[in-house]
Amino acid sequence: MSNAVQPIRPAATIIVVREAQPSYEIFMLKRTSRASFASGMYVFPGGRVDNDDHLHKYDAIRHGPTEAQAPQVAALGDEWRGYWIAAIRETFEEAGLLLAYQGDQLVSFADEAVHDHYDAYRPRLHSGEVSLLDICAAENLRLAVDQVHFYNRFITPLGRPRRFDTRFFIAAAPEAQRGQHDAKETVDSVWITPQEALARHANKEFDLMNVTRIQLEWLAEHPNKQAVVDMAEAKTEFSITRPVLPPGA
Repeated sequence: MSNAVQPIRPAATIIVVREAQPSYEIFMLKRTSRASFASGMYVFPGGRVDNDDHLHKYDAIRHGPTEAQAPQVAALGDEWRGYWIAAIRETFEEAGLLLAYQGDQLVSFADEAVHDHYDAYRPRLHSGEVSLLDICAAENLRLAVDQVHFYNRFITPLGRPRRFDTRFFIAAAPEAQRGQHDAKETVDSVWITPQEALARHANKEFDLMNVTRIQLEWLAEHPNKQAVVDMAEAKTEFSITRPVLPPGA
């Protein structure tokens, strides 16, 4: 009798980039060693797409996608809304980076009191006490879908105990937002260049899943933040990677 096929769960992740010398940095989180998936590894913020992420109610509180993002919408398919909403929701919940507009500007956390005010939403969002819809309504926010660009798609190989069909996005970090792990699912956070992350991984100091390593290798080809953002904005073809485990893995 053959083993049952492990179901594939939809997921969304944002690679958040910021200016730094000599090139640019990416925000990464270390998952707790108690996690059932990617325990102890450094990852980009993201997670599973929930049913509520597909709600049309989000249309009233999102800015974008723009006409220029039409190729991204087409590549994501009919469920494009859910992937964008999940990516933004998980990035705020896990990393404390809120990709949303208040008025015509992205939300700023330059004022520590403002940062603390929004940070208090994160555990409530994680527990389900509030939704991202609730937060946007309470704070008069619009989600910055126009700043979040679909990049590529990875599907966990057959044979892994947990499988995900993950859409990866790229976004520039909002000014005056620094990010912070949630001290629950993630226990550390760092801004790091792709090159340093790869070097530390090679020295067995910075554990990465293969998919994360591959993404970093691709990103390391770009010299600065603007080059990464320009690349993401201009994409019209989107790779789908389906790794296959070697025999016995």
